[in-house]
Amino acid sequence: MLWAVFTIIAAAAQTARNAMQRELTATLGTVGATQVRFLFGFPFAILFLIGVCIATESGLPSPPPSYWPWVFLGAGGQIAGTTLMLAAMNDRSFVVTTAYIKTEPVQTAIFGLVLLGDRLTPMLALAIVIATAGVVVMAVKPGAAQVNGVKPTVMGIVAGGMFGLSAIAFRGAILSLGMPDQFVLGATFTLAASLVTQAAVLMIYLVWRQPDVLRAIMKAWRPSMFAGFMGAFASQFWFLGFSIASAASVRTLALIEVLFAQGVSKFAFKQKASLREVIGIAMIIGGVVLLLWAH
Repeated sequence: MLWAVFTIIAAAAQTARNAMQRELTATLGTVGATQVRFLFGFPFAILFLIGVCIATESGLPSPPPSYWPWVFLGAGGQIAGTTLMLAAMNDRSFVVTTAYIKTEPVQTAIFGLVLLGDRLTPMLALAIVIATAGVVVMAVKPGAAQVNGVKPTVMGIVAGGMFGLSAIAFRGAILSLGMPDQFVLGATFTLAASLVTQAAVLMIYLVWRQPDVLRAIMKAWRPSMFAGFMGAFASQFWFLGFSIASAASVRTLALIEVLFAQGVSKFAFKQKASLREVIGIAMIIGGVVLLLWAH
């Protein structure tokens, strides 16, 4: 059950990173805020890798040829997913869009079955569906889709699909290293490889198309440093989870992030939960409990 501990830590760290990235989007734009996650994150990922190598007295892995296509697929999917997510955060229908992003576990399960052969038991599949449905029930008010239009729905579902695809690709990369006894090293090496790739790709794009945004990123280095660290920290634990459990299980348990946000909102603002929210929360908790019990 170590994967569950990794996932809970990652979800908490991701909440902090997303909050910081939302603020940066206003000044840096969508692509600029996306780059912050990678550009200021990869130095920390490299430090994590050095620390793991020293602690385990191990050298760097020797990736097989099949490793790099997985890394590139994961890196590209995460760039696309992050860009769509941040663009959605600028939309007035943030809650609706977020709910559809959280359809990611279902899409992850499908990608995992097709690309990695990660088969789910009927119990695990039921847990994923219940928890995901709980998020949608809790977040989407009746008639919200009609009020906000089709755009938030499409952006949210596609963003969730991209995050799901990247999760499967990163798990595929870690598994291709063939290091089950050194899963921490394999996960950390893959994190460093992906963040360096992502930072390089977006750096080339910004130099070519938006050099002003790149200069703005450098001026905002203090908040960007925090966002980069939290991003790398969260990703470190996501990758550790992917290395020892199916990506669908990890991303389903990650839905507790919604409960974190809901709890803070209720305690901070003393707001009472509606019946719809109570039902949604109960479904998420039920799905998560069923998920853990099925493992």
